Amino acid sequence: MKTNHYSPDLNRISVLVAVVLLAFALARLLSTTAYALAFEVFGRSIRFEFDMRVVIVLLASGLTATGMDWLLRSHPMIKDKRTVEYWFVPMLTALVFGIPLYLLPLSTLWWWGGFAVGGVFLGFVFWAEYVVVSPGDTSYPTAMVVLTVTSFALYLILVLALRYANLRLFLLTPAFFIASFLVSLRTLHLRLGRRWEAAWAVGIALVLVQLSAGFHYLPLSPIRYGVLLLAPLYALVSLSSSLLEGIPIRRAVLEPAVMLLLVWGAGFWLG
Repeated sequence: MKTNHYSPDLNRISVLVAVVLLAFALARLLSTTAYALAFEVFGRSIRFEFDMRVVIVLLASGLTATGMDWLLRSHPMIKDKRTVEYWFVPMLTALVFGIPLYLLPLSTLWWWGGFAVGGVFLGFVFWAEYVVVSPGDTSYPTAMVVLTVTSFALYLILVLALRYANLRLFLLTPAFFIASFLVSLRTLHLRLGRRWEAAWAVGIALVLVQLSAGFHYLPLSPIRYGVLLLAPLYALVSLSSSLLEGIPIRRAVLEPAVMLLLVWGAGFWLG
């Protein structure tokens, strides 16, 4: 394969990170008043309540996808190709960091620490997604590792934040399904040479949703709860990737099983 190297425009990355962080800061300056939307259907009143800060976090996630497309349009190998596959991890990054910043009090150092870390994560993700456009890029292996590690780290942060928020199960289920699906889909896509395996990603997400429901009512700390879900997610993605590559099941099971036990052991020791 012919090697090459394309570097993203750092000015564009700086603008994108600044705009997303500005949206996070704006969300904390808004009123905490919840707005209600009510209407009647067949004589029955239906009422929805929503917080504008949550809406801004969701809009920031969409803005991240738009910004990723804008950044990629400067890549010589993109031209008029679609860029949807490069949106998943940036959107997940904005969403995952937006939720803790929405939940944490503004006056704490944790909020400002999360604000800074979120900006750094976004910058690395934008760079990595730009690099993986070209499989022959000399930085491709590094970028792939960055995206893979970031995806699983974001999943863990999301699980910790939602567990800390003590939300009801019916609210957690869609979030866990979407996050598990996106992490699995993007990781498999990178590991399998740009093949889309949506069916496997859906299967993995369904398994994680079942596990999250089973662990939900147990007296687990946020760290243990997060690790109990992170370890099987990684193991299932690794196992399915090996099986799709044609590796015999006895060999394919070994690495995921070892990692599952190690991560669970570390989680229970730390938690």
